[in-house]
Amino acid sequence: MPSKSLQRVIRAGQTHWVGDGFPVKTAFTYQNAGVELSPFLMLDHGAPTRFGPTTQRRGVGEHPHRGFETVSIVYQGEVTHRDSSGGGGTIGPGDVQWMTAGSGLVHEEFHAERYGREGGPFHMVQLWVNLPAKNKMTAPGYQAILAGDIPHVPLHDDRSKADVGHLRLIAGDALGAEGAARTFTPMQVWDVKLEAGATVTLAAHAGRGVGLLVLQGAIALDAGHVASGDMAVLTQEGEQVTLRAEGTTHVLWLSGEPILEPIAGYGPFVMNTREEIVQAMEDFQAGRMGTLAAGAA
Repeated sequence: MPSKSLQRVIRAGQTHWVGDGFPVKTAFTYQNAGVELSPFLMLDHGAPTRFGPTTQRRGVGEHPHRGFETVSIVYQGEVTHRDSSGGGGTIGPGDVQWMTAGSGLVHEEFHAERYGREGGPFHMVQLWVNLPAKNKMTAPGYQAILAGDIPHVPLHDDRSKADVGHLRLIAGDALGAEGAARTFTPMQVWDVKLEAGATVTLAAHAGRGVGLLVLQGAIALDAGHVASGDMAVLTQEGEQVTLRAEGTTHVLWLSGEPILEPIAGYGPFVMNTREEIVQAMEDFQAGRMGTLAAGAA
C-alpha cells in the first residue's frame, strides 16, 4: 500500500495574543495551506502556558463569525463559551467545543471562573473548519463534547505488536470506531498518543491531505523529522502514514475530504465570494447575527 509523502514542514511561528487569555502560534491558515489541508482553514496552537490566579476575566470578548465552524480542544485549563444562538458551557481537559457559525452568530470565550481564580497550566488548540457553499448559511449550532464521550482505540507497534499508545477520535472513523463529533463533510480529527520508540502505521484516505501538529515530543517520517510545535503537511496521494515516536509523543491528526470551492475570507467571515463577505459585514453591523445578553456566562 503506497504511503503518503512529506510535502513540507511548517515551523512554529511567533506567539501572538488572541484577546488577553490565549497566547497562540498559528500553525497554518487558508492562505498558506488551504489547498493541501482543506476543509481545514486555520489552526491556532496555545502551547503550554502557566497563568497565575486572578479575579479578572481573561479571554476574548464578543465577536462574530459566519460561514465555517470553530473547534476548541482543551488539554489543560478550562474555557467558558457562550454565543447568540444559545450555545455555551465550560470545557476542561480533554473536552471539545464544536461550534457551527453557519449563517452567523456572535460569541465570546474566556478562561472559566474557577480556573481564573486558581490559575495553573493552560494548553489548547482552536481549529477553523470550512463549510461547503450549500451549508454556509445553515442555522448556527453547538456541540459540547466531553472527554468521556470521545472514543479511544489502542495502537499497536508495527514490529512488536505490543500496545504503544492510543488514538482519540474527536471526529471521523478509525480502526472500526466512529468519532464523537457530527460534521458536514467527511473528516478525521484525532489525538494520537505514542510511547517513546513506537512505530505505528495508520490508514489514510487517498485524495485527502494529512496535517500532523506535534503537541508533545517529536515524530520521524520517511522523509523528515517534525519537532514539537511544528506542523507536517502530507500529500493527498497515498493510503497510509507511518509515525515513529521520538520520546513520548502527542500528535493532532487532521485529514478531510477537500472542499473544492473558492474561498473569500475577511477577518471572522469565510465565504465563497467578496459579495458574500460584504453582506456578512452588513448583517453583523445591523445586528442580524444576534447579540449576547449583558453579564458573564
